[in-house]
Amino acid sequence: MDASSLPQIHELYPYLRVHDAAAALAFYRQVFGATLRLRLDEAGTGRIGHAELVFGEHMVLMLSDEYPEYGIVGPRSVGGTSVTLHLHVDNADRLIDRAVAAGAELVRPPADAFYGERGGTVRDPFGHEWLIGHSIEDVSPEEMQRRYDALMAGG
Repeated sequence: MDASSLPQIHELYPYLRVHDAAAALAFYRQVFGATLRLRLDEAGTGRIGHAELVFGEHMVLMLSDEYPEYGIVGPRSVGGTSVTLHLHVDNADRLIDRAVAAGAELVRPPADAFYGERGGTVRDPFGHEWLIGHSIEDVSPEEMQRRYDALMAGG
């Protein structure tokens, strides 16, 4: 199958499952300044079946409460996550400090990286990891590969 026969992709939305969607919405709004676009509450249970937050001008993050009866569970229920969300900002250090002050766990403190970004990683109170970074220099793919090779060789 060649690329011309594939359906055109328009957008990609991360969809988080969390153990307390109402608290997650509050955390992401407080820490990241996200705005609530949509929230669907399940009558009688208090669970949030679907919510959408907008980060920046147009980046959408979807989330819901856990629904274990349908196999929908979050990182805290399965003992971790295999996904990291990369949030590119103006000042990574400041946002990492803000996230930690609001209850996130510092996984990796901010540091300059070989690929031209300064960043660090936090785990939010719901078990999701966020790599928060900002650009510090433009690095060509060739230079990035050279630096990566040196890093992997121990240099």
